[in-house]
Amino acid sequence: MPKSRRPYGSEFIQEALRLVRESGKSRAQIAQDLGVSIESLRRWAMLYEKDGRQREVLPKTESDEIRQMRRELRVAHEEREILKKAAAFFAQEANRSR
Repeated sequence: MPKSRRPYGSEFIQEALRLVRESGKSRAQIAQDLGVSIESLRRWAMLYEKDGRQREVLPKTESDEIRQMRRELRVAHEEREILKKAAAFFAQEANRSR
């Protein structure tokens, strides 16, 4: 049976990271004292910035990427249509001035 993962609150994680930064103990010792794995400490350090706010370091899911690309494509099509209309307008203006 696989190990169940214990959810740790952000206060616990921030305190663990503070201990890593300020206690002078090794990560292995802190992990043992707190009853967590060294890998958890490493992962938490990657996920939290110095000011304690969680940052996104995980890659976007494919659906998020597809949504973003579709949005960018829609904007590109709209810009192209505007440029086509502007080119047609200026072409008419140039013909009128002759």
